[in-house]
Amino acid sequence: MSVDQQRCAAAHPQDPTPCVGPPAVTVLDTVGAGADGCEHHGARILASLDGARVYALPDAPEGAAIRVFKAADTIRPFCWFDGPRVDPSQLSRAENRARHQH
Repeated sequence: MSVDQQRCAAAHPQDPTPCVGPPAVTVLDTVGAGADGCEHHGARILASLDGARVYALPDAPEGAAIRVFKAADTIRPFCWFDGPRVDPSQLSRAENRARHQH
């Protein structure tokens, strides 16, 4: 997606990062509302929504949904916000698993 085009629908308005590639996945929330997005924004919004699901678009590169799912595991919810993060709801799923393993 070029700089002069709008960002994908999965890009949160407060997330300042540009798209990385064309829309490749759909991220659905718990009630079935969804947005198509590039893998980058798909992962960032998936990490921010409890119970969300990700599906590859029909013309997506092989493995797009899996890459988004794996990336979201290590991304903190609403990662574009600064500030201290100590509450489990503010940490990535991977960070929370690591906390419980010790």
